[in-house]
Amino acid sequence: MSTKQFDIVPSDNMLEKDSSYTRGQNASFGRLLLRFLAIYWRSIVVVGAPLVFLPIPIIYTTTTFRCFYIVIIMAIFWVTEALPLPMTSFMPVFFFPLMGILSTTDTTTCYLNDTTMMFLGSLIIAVAIEHSGLHMRIALLIIKTVGCGHRRLSAGIFFVTMFISMWVSNTAATAMMIPIIQTVLMELENQGLGPMFIEERDNVESNEDGTPAKRPTNTTMNYFLIASYASSIGGTGTMVGSGTNLTFKGIFETRFPGSGGLNFSDWMYYAIPQMLVCAVLTWLWLQIMYMGLFRPNSKDAQAINIGKEGEKIAENVINQKYKELGPITWHESAVAGLFGIVILMWFFRKPGFMTGWPQLITDLGYKDSSSAIFVALMMFILPAKLDFLKAFSKDPRKRPTKPSQGLITWQLIQTKMHWGLMFVLGGGFALSSGSTSSGLSTVLGNSLTGLQNLHSIAILFIVCLLAESVTELTANVAVANVILPVLAELAVSIKVHPLYLMMPAGLCCSFSFHLPAGTPPNAIITAAGHIKTKDLIIAGIGPSIITLVVLTVAFPTWGNFIYHVNEFPSWANR
Repeated sequence: MSTKQFDIVPSDNMLEKDSSYTRGQNASFGRLLLRFLAIYWRSIVVVGAPLVFLPIPIIYTTTTFRCFYIVIIMAIFWVTEALPLPMTSFMPVFFFPLMGILSTTDTTTCYLNDTTMMFLGSLIIAVAIEHSGLHMRIALLIIKTVGCGHRRLSAGIFFVTMFISMWVSNTAATAMMIPIIQTVLMELENQGLGPMFIEERDNVESNEDGTPAKRPTNTTMNYFLIASYASSIGGTGTMVGSGTNLTFKGIFETRFPGSGGLNFSDWMYYAIPQMLVCAVLTWLWLQIMYMGLFRPNSKDAQAINIGKEGEKIAENVINQKYKELGPITWHESAVAGLFGIVILMWFFRKPGFMTGWPQLITDLGYKDSSSAIFVALMMFILPAKLDFLKAFSKDPRKRPTKPSQGLITWQLIQTKMHWGLMFVLGGGFALSSGSTSSGLSTVLGNSLTGLQNLHSIAILFIVCLLAESVTELTANVAVANVILPVLAELAVSIKVHPLYLMMPAGLCCSFSFHLPAGTPPNAIITAAGHIKTKDLIIAGIGPSIITLVVLTVAFPTWGNFIYHVNEFPSWANR
């Protein structure tokens, strides 16, 4: 047997691994420390934050400062998301009874109240709408009606997304519109009427596979931004439009039980006009920035001039997608009918211009959550198919062999339901109740009384600016849970109507336009549209200013007409 000798030549991968190993051996302590912090920062926050602030309840043994300690820890955990938001929300169940703040019964009651039941019922209805495909049919039908020129199409997509977001989650509304936008733009690109993306060959950035990175054209950027911004703005239009709205409702009604609460009709009277103003101005901003509005000779304006041929192509795409839905089904019709019923029940519970329908039936308190749960029950009772009508058919092939499922199933609810958000809402309500019971809210409110020297509109502007800024960095509901109880006590201390500060701040918690992490719609369009963070930051300047100015102007004027916020109510002192 002969042996052969081979020269072993190290490969590039071997050299790279050896180089990495050598660098790892020579790493400085500072570099290793930064690496340790980057890996274990959540554990450090979970362990470190309670220890750092532990002197507060040790030195100050009153229930006020004990509650303050829990509020600080929960705020840190919520903002950093060091623990999952729902798990952080359970902290009062353990700590409040032990620290003498609230009993276990009083604390746990906060987690399943009128507002959380309203959230549960409305979310079941929203899931049923998505499951039936009704929202897609409505969207395509309206877009067909509006037209398919770039300006009309972008306006149609904006207002369709906004309308749908009033009833279903912002995430679902955005995710639904992205495939429609992509299909239309790709078809226009295939016909030579404008590319979706531009390859950045001269840029050092590239994808993981080595291909050049893609940058969206201004036209593409406009459509994707519309899908996100419209859903965020539309979520403010109804009480059930977003989790922050329900968070505000729950905290306000918990802190001020004598106020009579908030009703669906009054919310729509106020919110829809300001929502429409914000929507129109935001659409104009995007048209000016990315589609050459008022700049007819610009490249952006020329890029969207696709002519009759381009409009026909876009129209064909929309028509084809609508045909794929087929004829309207019993499932869609039944969901649409129940959806219409619940809106009427919400609106006419206390419309203001006539006696509410529950008052004609009962003297007991009836709230919107009862209507939501009733319609949710009907979603399970009514069948998705009318197969039972063929049970006695002469043709045995048409006879059903099993019962039809309901318009929605519990398995689907378990999959689609945002159970965690329910607990986040409950945790916020528990904090609000604990802060009030312990006197913490009063202390915090009194500490901010120096603001009473400012004009009320200046205070409102500062509050809205704070809410919009902080919500860019963490979950909207978490921000609302932290700042709204403080604003409630601030309003009492400076003798301002609580709604004057709380409602605009609650709405502003939904307005996150600058960062992908600010809200799920931003994250969706950033990934789907290859939008860079710096471009998203620049694009969000307009909507941030628009919503901030509109709410600062609208609530002292139109809001006063609806809620009479220029007077400090007697129930706020109780």
